[in-house]
Amino acid sequence: MATRGVTILRGSVQTLADTAARAESAGFHSAWTPEFYTRSSVVTLAAMAARTSDIRLGTSIAYASGRSPLMLATEARSLDELSGGRLVLGLGLGTKRMMEDWHGLPGDAPAVRMEELVPLLRRLWRLHEGPVKHAGRFYTLSVTPTAEVEEPLRTDIPVFTAGVSPRMIQTAGRVADGLLGHVLFSPAYVEQVVNPAIDEGRAKTGREDAPVEKVGIVITSIADDAEQARREVAAQIGFYCAPKSYATLLELSGFAGEGDAVRAAFAERDFAAMTAAVSDDMIDAIGVAGTADEVRAKLDALGDVYDHIVIYPPSFGLTGERCDELAEVLVAECGAGSGAAR
Repeated sequence: MATRGVTILRGSVQTLADTAARAESAGFHSAWTPEFYTRSSVVTLAAMAARTSDIRLGTSIAYASGRSPLMLATEARSLDELSGGRLVLGLGLGTKRMMEDWHGLPGDAPAVRMEELVPLLRRLWRLHEGPVKHAGRFYTLSVTPTAEVEEPLRTDIPVFTAGVSPRMIQTAGRVADGLLGHVLFSPAYVEQVVNPAIDEGRAKTGREDAPVEKVGIVITSIADDAEQARREVAAQIGFYCAPKSYATLLELSGFAGEGDAVRAAFAERDFAAMTAAVSDDMIDAIGVAGTADEVRAKLDALGDVYDHIVIYPPSFGLTGERCDELAEVLVAECGAGSGAAR
């Protein structure tokens, strides 16, 4: 059975820290924090580390495109120290448009960029062994310590990379310790695209036997009224379907028509129509929704797809009160005492 974690997008830094503490008490294996233009995963994870002592903590994701390699390595080193060696550094670049519009970087060759970055981070975590000099396609760096550098708590901090396209998924196989799956992944997409891409990536760099943990981030809602939970999941799926960047993913999963309808509704800012465009088959393939018993059974079934399942409560179109309630219910109902592996 796959281990379980939890992540939430909406809410204050304190809310996320509270959720991590409750998840640890409930027997969850991990707690994660996403990043957006209103949320720093680094600052939030620091707060989560201060409230917990045992649970694995991860960024899902930290934007690699918005930080220099040195700053990213330093932040990760500090977070790992603060958490007592519990950090998983989840990295992503965002879409091409996000890279260009949000971070002012060229959006070309994202996989190659990430494959240059990850080994460079590992070298920087060994700065105590000597200077680090690098001149690559995307990064140029020369760091010669002027004082003694203490050895970090760990020089092998796990690095998980995010990927959607086959080439970006290959990156996890080539250089990373794990893959952070997209919330729109379906079991069919994992079987037909993700697994072969990871294997191909491993073969490209001679890492055929290297463990690459597959993490599924799954939009999940529980309600006494199962239909309410399904509508909440449908709204969040619609939110993620709006960018055209994910059209190919949806097409390969058999949901091209739904994706077209969602994007058309989004162009009109018709959020009700976006939700309505998400079919029942799409909800069942991508998300998990229903009563507590139904949700636990569906999460158990995903243990055949992923090594680790991160429960992600929807927030799009929901009130803050419902978001808080849903996070609490999911942690209470899906922890180790309710059947999740620890």
